[in-house]
Amino acid sequence: HTHTHTHTHTHTHCTSVSLTQYGSSMSREQLVVERARRAFQTGMSKPLKFRVHQLKNLHRFITERRKDIADAVNKDLNKVKLFETLGLEGEIDVAVERLAEWAAPRPVEKSLLTILDEVYIQPEPLGVVLIIGAWNYPWAVTLQPLVAAIAAGNAAVVKPSEVSSHSAKVMEELLPLYLDKELYPVVCGGVSETQELLRQRFDHIFYTGNSTVGKLVMEAAARHLTPVTLELGGKSPCYIDKDVDLRVACRRITWGKFVNCGQTCIAPDYILCEPSIQDRVVEEIRKCITEFYTDDPKSFEDYGRIINQRHFQRVMSLLEGSTVAIGGDSDQSQCYIAPTVLKDVTGGSKVMQEEIFGPLLPIVTVSGVDEAIQFINEREKPLALYVFSPDNKLIRRVIAETSSGALVANDCLVHFTVSALPFGGVGNSGMGRYHSQHGFDQLSHLRACLIKKLNLEDANAMRYPPHTAKKLGWARFFLLKRVNLRRLRRMALLALFSAMTAFIVQVR
Repeated sequence: HTHTHTHTHTHTHCTSVSLTQYGSSMSREQLVVERARRAFQTGMSKPLKFRVHQLKNLHRFITERRKDIADAVNKDLNKVKLFETLGLEGEIDVAVERLAEWAAPRPVEKSLLTILDEVYIQPEPLGVVLIIGAWNYPWAVTLQPLVAAIAAGNAAVVKPSEVSSHSAKVMEELLPLYLDKELYPVVCGGVSETQELLRQRFDHIFYTGNSTVGKLVMEAAARHLTPVTLELGGKSPCYIDKDVDLRVACRRITWGKFVNCGQTCIAPDYILCEPSIQDRVVEEIRKCITEFYTDDPKSFEDYGRIINQRHFQRVMSLLEGSTVAIGGDSDQSQCYIAPTVLKDVTGGSKVMQEEIFGPLLPIVTVSGVDEAIQFINEREKPLALYVFSPDNKLIRRVIAETSSGALVANDCLVHFTVSALPFGGVGNSGMGRYHSQHGFDQLSHLRACLIKKLNLEDANAMRYPPHTAKKLGWARFFLLKRVNLRRLRRMALLALFSAMTAFIVQVR
C-alpha cells in the first residue's frame, strides 16, 4: 500500500458540487464533506433496508462495470486478470447476509445488581468517514473499507489514489451512478486536495498507504480528535526452515512475491534461511519464475509493471551493493523490472532499509530459527510474517515469540481472502482492522446501554448510603460484590444434575 500521496498529478474537476449552493468562500472539499454530513444528519443512512440496498447497488456496480474497472487497472498497472474485485464481491455478500446480526443489540453478562435490567451493546454509526485509498490494488483497498462504512450506517467521502489515475477516474465517473451521491461522494485530486480534505472534520479516517503519510494523516486527525484506521506496510519477513519441502515453499513464495510486480503490501519482503539451503532456494525460485512468467517475463502478458517512473527509479536504486542471483534486468521506458532475487544480503544492505514494494527478493542468511526471530524482533513490527516449516512446534514458537499484523505458515497472502480474519497492522505497520464484522465494528461506536425499570426500589436501596438500608447489610455486600454469574449458573446446574442423579438412583 505504500507511497500513496506523494504524487503531484491531480484532477481538479472531480466533484460536481455547486459552489453557489453553500457560498463561494468554501473549498470544493469542504462543500463535499458538509453535504455528506447534512445527508447523514437526516438519518437516511441508518435503516438496515437502506444499507442493504446501497450494498447491493455497489455489488451491481462491480458486476456491470467489470470491463471498465479491468481496463482501468490494466492501464494503471498492466494487470490483465482482474482478481481484486472477487474478494470485494464476497465481502459485500457477507455484509448483506449478516448485517442484521451485526447491527443487532449484543446482550452482555449482568451482575446480580443488574440481573433484572436490560444490559447490552448497541452498535451505532460514527458519522462521516474519510476513506483514502491506495494505488497498488486501487479497487480492493478503497472499496472494502466503503463496504464497512455503508454496512455500519455511515456517510463516506471516498478519495481514490491519484497515482492509479485511470481507476480513480472510473470510480469518480461511475460510482455515483450506483450509490447515493450525497452520502458517498468520490473526490479526486493529488496532495493539495488530500491536504484540504484532511483539514475538514471527520468522525473516522481510514487510510491505506505508507507510514510517512500515515503519520501526517494521524496528525491532521488529532486536531479534531478523530480516530483513525491506518493500513500501512513494512518489510514482511519470510523464514524458510531447512527441513521444509523447498519445491512447494518456493513455488508459494514466488507467487506471493511477484504477483502485481511485487507491489502488494503483504508480499514477502525478504527471505530468512540458513546458508546451507540458500543456493537451493535460488534454484527453486528460478524454476518457478520460468514456470509462471516464461523465460521472457517482459513479453508475458500476466507480468505487471511498476506504477510510474518515480517508483521505477526508487526500486532500481535499492539494487545498489547487492549480488543479483536471478533477473536484475529492466526497461525504464516500460517501467519494467524483471523478477529479481538477491543473495548474501545483510541487514545493513540498502535493500533492507525500506519496504521494497517491487519485484526484488533479498535472501538474508541466518544460523537458524533463533537468529531469525531475533532479526525480526530487532526491526519494526511487520504487516505479515511468513514461516515455511513442517514442524508445528517451530511455527508455534514463531507465533509466541514475534509480533506482526498477521502470521501465515506455509503460504503467502491467502489470509487477506478470509473475511472472518481481521486484516490490519500493529505498531509501524498500522492500527485498526477491517474485513467482515471487524470492519463493521471498526467503523461503529459500540455503545454501552443499560435500561432499568422504575419499580423494585427496595432492591435498589442497597446502593444508597448505608444508613438508608440498615437491614440490608449482608445483602448489600453480596450484591455489590462482583459475582461470576456464569460460575453461579454452572454451580446451580451441577446441583440440579446431582439432585436428579440421586433421585434416579433412589428410585431404582
